[in-house]
Amino acid sequence: MQGILYGVGVGPGDPELMTLKAVRLIRENEVIAVPGADVKATVAYQIAVQAVPELADKTLLPVYMPMTHNREELERNHEKGAADIEVYLRDGRNVVFLTLGDPTVYSTFTYIQKRVISHGYETRLVSGITSFCAAAARLNVPLAEWNEPLHILPAVHRLDCSLDQPGSYILMKSGKKMNQVKEILAKSGREVSMVENCGMENEHIYHHLEEIPDDAGYYSLILAKEPKASDD
Repeated sequence: MQGILYGVGVGPGDPELMTLKAVRLIRENEVIAVPGADVKATVAYQIAVQAVPELADKTLLPVYMPMTHNREELERNHEKGAADIEVYLRDGRNVVFLTLGDPTVYSTFTYIQKRVISHGYETRLVSGITSFCAAAARLNVPLAEWNEPLHILPAVHRLDCSLDQPGSYILMKSGKKMNQVKEILAKSGREVSMVENCGMENEHIYHHLEEIPDDAGYYSLILAKEPKASDD
């Protein structure tokens, strides 16, 4: 029998936010794949090993996922990652692929999953707490109320967006273009807050647009809400 590839969300950073199912699957399976050239240096591994210390003694499979827009390089690495995982699947061994947040939201696991499925193997997804839900909780505010829509944007790819629709906006992947993102936010007139490295030791919370540094890191999550109505 072939093994199953599990895409397991480990949450945004705080190991206490990992699900019981994620912990169980890591404990029950020997082969753990992690997106990165050096497994133990990856954020996903560092989160999970705090909740499951025995992870350090598992068979750790690095899956290099470069941050590049070069399509050929991406395709090459995704194909290699799928092929490396399939070695274990053909042998009847399950593989647990750790991914930040939830594997259904802008996850690098998706690229591997599609290839593995196309090659005839079974995959399963295990939800994790998303970065935007965790960030809203750290800010102690709701993401959406009553009939408000919620818009989730990969900001670095949507720098032409004016944020003019009703409801709240979540801007992910803002780090490299923070200057431009802040300009968009300023023009929108929205109430802005941000959590950088949510749930990690170097977490920072910003309650106003003016506080957000231009050199904010990759794991920066921005919440932009409509201004509160005046009492006048």
